[in-house]
Amino acid sequence: MQVFCRIDYHLATPALAEQARQAAIYKDQKFSDHAPLIVDYDFQI
Repeated sequence: MQVFCRIDYHLATPALAEQARQAAIYKDQKFSDHAPLIVDYDFQI
């Protein structure tokens, strides 16, 4: 059986997008019909 879901998105300015280092779709646990998108950014808060 195939399961389809909606992938969430990250929106970023061009300057922030340059700081993105890695992205992955979280599939370990199903919360809803969304698949969380995890993005690692290289910046300090």
